[in-house]
Amino acid sequence: MGVSFSTWRAGGYANAAVPRRADPTTLQQLGGQTMGTTWSLRFDNPRMLPLEDVREAVEAALARVIAQMSHWEPASDISRFNGAAPGTRHTLPGEFADVMRCALAWAAASGGAIDPTVGPLVACWGFGPDAREGLPAPEALAQARARIGWERLAFDTADGSLLQPGGVTLDLSGIAKGFALDQGVEALRALGLADLLFEVGGELRGAGRRPGGQPWQVMVDGDPATARRVALADMAIATSGDRWHQRAQDGRRWSHTIDPRNGEPVAHSLASVTVLHPQCVHADALATVLTVLGPHEGFAFAERHDVAALFASHDPALPRPQATRAWLTHTTGS
Repeated sequence: MGVSFSTWRAGGYANAAVPRRADPTTLQQLGGQTMGTTWSLRFDNPRMLPLEDVREAVEAALARVIAQMSHWEPASDISRFNGAAPGTRHTLPGEFADVMRCALAWAAASGGAIDPTVGPLVACWGFGPDAREGLPAPEALAQARARIGWERLAFDTADGSLLQPGGVTLDLSGIAKGFALDQGVEALRALGLADLLFEVGGELRGAGRRPGGQPWQVMVDGDPATARRVALADMAIATSGDRWHQRAQDGRRWSHTIDPRNGEPVAHSLASVTVLHPQCVHADALATVLTVLGPHEGFAFAERHDVAALFASHDPALPRPQATRAWLTHTTGS
């Protein structure tokens, strides 16, 4: 019968889309490219809406996020803010403001483990559109650290305006993709599509159920004793870790995840963190927070904030993924 499209592997890799013979003709799929990665959609289409209309709704939602928050696009709202004069205040588009509210809320809760001003440090360590080659010099790191600090933004949550204090370079790459996924789901719901599984760059959000009433599912990475399918019943899932983007030089290898608190790439034993949340923007942000905090501080933070998270470590003392209470609650019976 092949591999059902209802089962995906979380953590950046999806199983091949092989429809089952039992799948009805209303269960359809689309895909494309966005944000330097791909998007995929599996959905029940009982009214047989034209696929062109469905694709247009998805791509318009993704394009709106790119136009506002892609620091790879010189004409985006975020790029204009990054180049704005010191002391100027900017009223953000609604979606941009929503992402800033989420990012700054988790920055405050985590003591800065996620920081939307981390851009200069990301570039120092060789990532992003302004990436520099090689290991950064101590002077360059000191200059970058002097430009970091989410508290400097003086964000007005009421009108969604943001202060450019001077030298701030916003980087929302750790959260905007999850928001884009949420926006795609809302655009599909506006078309009247209620049952779907939407994926952007390995992060997924399920809405409703498959035809026949079964939930959408993902296969979460783990050892053979712990790997299992997890139902995405109106939930999103995001994974952050050290396996996808790395740099190496002079015998040193480092992750793309930068700890804004000390300016260094994370160096603990955590391999990956997978987070479940009703909204992917929060799952995305929390996966970053927990990856920065590490296997022990991060686990304690997740328990304290009732986050459904699964931690996988390189540490031989932690051979199996560690699940929070909220994760076990959400996945029981999956």
